[in-house]
Amino acid sequence: MEMNEEKEERVFEVTPWQVSGEVDYDKLVKQFGVSLIDAQLMKRIEKLAGSHFMLRRGLFFAHRDLPWLLARYETGEKFFLYTGRGPSGKTHIGHLVPWIFTRWLQEKFDVEVWFQLTDDEKFLFSDTMERPEQANELAYENVLDFLALGFEPGKTFVFSNLDYAKTLYRQAIRVAKKVTFSTVKAVFGFNNENNIGQIFFTSMQAVPAFLPSVLAGRNIPCLIPHGIDQDPHFRIARDVLPKLGYYKPASIQCKFLPGLTATPKMSSSKPGDAIFTTDTPEEIAMKVKKYAFSGGQPTIQEHREKGGNPDIDMCFIWLKYLFEPDDKKLEQIYWDYKTGKMLTSELKEIFIEKATSFLRTHQEAREKVRKELDRFVLKD
Repeated sequence: MEMNEEKEERVFEVTPWQVSGEVDYDKLVKQFGVSLIDAQLMKRIEKLAGSHFMLRRGLFFAHRDLPWLLARYETGEKFFLYTGRGPSGKTHIGHLVPWIFTRWLQEKFDVEVWFQLTDDEKFLFSDTMERPEQANELAYENVLDFLALGFEPGKTFVFSNLDYAKTLYRQAIRVAKKVTFSTVKAVFGFNNENNIGQIFFTSMQAVPAFLPSVLAGRNIPCLIPHGIDQDPHFRIARDVLPKLGYYKPASIQCKFLPGLTATPKMSSSKPGDAIFTTDTPEEIAMKVKKYAFSGGQPTIQEHREKGGNPDIDMCFIWLKYLFEPDDKKLEQIYWDYKTGKMLTSELKEIFIEKATSFLRTHQEAREKVRKELDRFVLKD
């Protein structure tokens, strides 16, 4: 979708494949038709599962049919979680956001997680990939970052669309038969230049939302934690699945983690914008010091007098949404920076230390799980 506000001349675009411009989430919510997570729903979640800082701080901010899903859970009906990854390159920190929250949901609700690797999508939409095997190889490298977050064997099922195609395709054609080209064009903006694989792909992305129900022989509610940009795929799934006799999937959407250079969504292609999960401590420090957008003043004297703006400072924003779950510590950092007590260089050092510590632990877990992939991966 593309939106234009004439007064401010603001244009932003949000699709499953591209995010650009300064995103107005209030307008996006209205355009997509999702619902905001209000105080009442927040209390209901906290009553069942406790509190998570990504919810408290508004990173996860919208939903579809979450009250319905929680009501079924309250009557003893378990749901399952579905999320995934489109393997186009190395995993960066922004990709971890929905997975960290999914892991928390798995732990608190004691449910299964189904993780789709859309290697077929990345091949179909890529201008540079000549062989689907390239996307497939990337998929299994990327999934190490997902599993490194501590997902439970026996309750976590990972599958590549290419390697689990026999199972997935049988269900995907059931979806495809209910989706017209005019619907796909309207939802995704496709035209006659799009290849037919791109047009078909949304049928594959719908399958995990009901596959556990197919395999179990009974309807099981589904909750999809995902970035708001992926909502168009699941709108189609929600339209089609009842026609096949299955529940509409519920969903909970997160905002985008901006890039170090203040892009609206972290970009792997822009130099210095992303921190990758495989970065060394030296690479992390270099990127933060060289590229991180600052809310500080031009000089130390001015900063001491006027203070900084933590609300636009990328190091603070990343601490808020990912690296500092302690509310009291975050609030102290906020006011120290805002009043000028803390300098930009000091805020960057806090961020570097937090990010380095997080990734050191993550990288150790990543290598450990490399030897355990067979415990999680499904193949035909």
